[in-house]
Amino acid sequence: MSLTCSGGSVAARACTLLMIHSIAALAQDSTIAQLQPVVVEVTRGLHRSPLELPFAISVLTPDSSRPGQRHLALDETLALVPGLAVSNRNNPSQDARISIRGFGARSAFGVRGIRVLRDGIPLTLPDGQTPVDYLDLESVGRVEVLRGSASSLYGNASGGVVDIRSSVPVSVPLLAEARSWAGSFGNRRLVGKVSGSSSLFRYQGNVAHTRNVGYRDYARQRITNGFARTSIEGDAGTIALQFLGMSTPLAENPGALTAGQMEADPRMADPLSVRKRARKVVTQSQVGVTARRILDRSDVEASAYFGARSLDNPLAFAVVDVARTTSGAGLRARLPHSLFGLAQRITGGAELQLQNDLRRNFANCNDDPAPTVPTAACPVPGVERGALTLHQRELVSSVGAYLRDEVGLGSRYIISGGVRADRIRFEVRDRLIDPTNPDDSGKRSLSAVSPTLGLLALFSLTHAAYANVSSAFETPTATELGNQPSGAAGINRELRPQRSTTYETGVKGLSAMAGLQYDASLFFTSIIDELIPFDIPASNGRRYFRNAGRTSRRGFELAMGATRGPLEIGTAYTYANYRFTDFTVDTARYAGNRIPGIPAHTLHTSVVVRSPHGTVVGETTVSDRMFVNDANSESAPGYALFNLRFNVGRTFGRSGAELTAGIQNLLDRRYASSVSVNAAAGKYFEPGSERSVYIGLTLSAATGDMRSPP
Repeated sequence: MSLTCSGGSVAARACTLLMIHSIAALAQDSTIAQLQPVVVEVTRGLHRSPLELPFAISVLTPDSSRPGQRHLALDETLALVPGLAVSNRNNPSQDARISIRGFGARSAFGVRGIRVLRDGIPLTLPDGQTPVDYLDLESVGRVEVLRGSASSLYGNASGGVVDIRSSVPVSVPLLAEARSWAGSFGNRRLVGKVSGSSSLFRYQGNVAHTRNVGYRDYARQRITNGFARTSIEGDAGTIALQFLGMSTPLAENPGALTAGQMEADPRMADPLSVRKRARKVVTQSQVGVTARRILDRSDVEASAYFGARSLDNPLAFAVVDVARTTSGAGLRARLPHSLFGLAQRITGGAELQLQNDLRRNFANCNDDPAPTVPTAACPVPGVERGALTLHQRELVSSVGAYLRDEVGLGSRYIISGGVRADRIRFEVRDRLIDPTNPDDSGKRSLSAVSPTLGLLALFSLTHAAYANVSSAFETPTATELGNQPSGAAGINRELRPQRSTTYETGVKGLSAMAGLQYDASLFFTSIIDELIPFDIPASNGRRYFRNAGRTSRRGFELAMGATRGPLEIGTAYTYANYRFTDFTVDTARYAGNRIPGIPAHTLHTSVVVRSPHGTVVGETTVSDRMFVNDANSESAPGYALFNLRFNVGRTFGRSGAELTAGIQNLLDRRYASSVSVNAAAGKYFEPGSERSVYIGLTLSAATGDMRSPP
């Protein structure tokens, strides 16, 4: 257990009592472990327990709190976070859609509107998009979620933050694990892991290979991904090096369906996607280094990373080819001090991110009605890539600096405030220039200043209330700026960044003796120029974007957990009343309509029963209906899903074996797990999987004796 008890009298007293309560609870029952106070990193340098911060923050320990996970998808890892939704598209060529309080719900592929990090290294690009297909989930120990505007800390596209932290390596020279999974719809997965430590040196790594036929037609996938991390950790600081890598030679794209198609056969693929052979082939790697130096009560942290991605992506409207490099660096310093007798903690930092894309689009000549006759678009019959329609270099840079201060007021209150300034620069260098195609090169810079202010009040040493006001901004991504409804290349100069202001209040606390914890928040967000996706009927699925005038989001979030003996119960409820307040398209007025893609009510529950013979985990997801277009004329029906799994393990000296078996969608419900907002031709619905079963076997062996992590 790691706990930092420093700062003003309020923080120190709360932190100390939290530690005492947790130790007492652990002495009574080891299953109370999820109530341990943790020090979160997502607040950038504050190194606080969530109870001491005036924000809505959730901390997950996925494998320990809900054992037996397959580490296949983010919806499994990120369950039980109120306000956060993960839509699994059951489409191997498109990432899961992640949204926090509605930020990110517009995404047609990848993640938008929220920041995603791995051990503090950004996975989100400077333009605000996050490809998460290369995010390895095998070695995840903890997930920290900042549910709300965080632009004062993270800048562009940070309506929320998901910081994924690696597990702590075991305290033996070597622990080796081999795991095999098999399940319905041709799913096969092989995993190898190593972990260990010696003196100040720690390491861990894993590699996994997954093959999947898929629940839907035309949804085959083959992917190999890996992760490695090494660190040297001492009293004076730490330095760590990490690697993420992925190769996907096959990921078919079954597309979205109309309501009639889904009703007739939810396993079918969109016929146009099949005829055009929509799919992707992608490789990506990223290496990052972080270093932290502790100086008395202060500390300094620096990080740098570099990544490369290669994408071959045939779609219904074109064959997209992207070669990308990314890089970035950050510096942060924390300085506790006292002024006018008040204990303060100042944090300041700066970041730089660079993105360099070479993008080429070709005509997709699959399904050519006359494959033996050369045409201007398809000059070589039978060849997938036709005429080159776009060839340009896209450069995005982002620079930001932030300053934050926290002040203890007496024995019961903590006030914190911060501000960040950002500038994002987009540049397009057109390489497809001829007498009939003018030079579409151009530049555009977008900037923002994002302040925040929060107040925390302690009812007692383990129960607190808070309030804050914060701001966020989100620029269009490079892809969104380039997809212009007019068909022109270059940069869309009419599309504006969306800006939001959030007012939030909440209560949170725990009673370790009673095995109870809770977190409730109420918020209101006002957004100007919200980015809205739409399709043009003749675009064959290409997505375009426009700004809504104003939207409002009112919501309530509640998370509760209780432990009694071998029984652990967790629940997360979200109420989301998100509406257009001023939005007109041509003659259509949408004021008062719900923002599509977000259900009004969602409820997640988890029940874990532990015994000497094994563990049983039951999970439930209940979702309200979800509108699929701005007009609210169609919707995906609500649904309730039940999952069940069993996990049993045995040790044999320094070796061990673990068996897991599970059932997903136990009642075999038909439902849409995701929707394509404002899609043309009524292709809104992405079906969820019917009932499926799986089984996994893990074998492990260690050198030396297992001890608690250093």
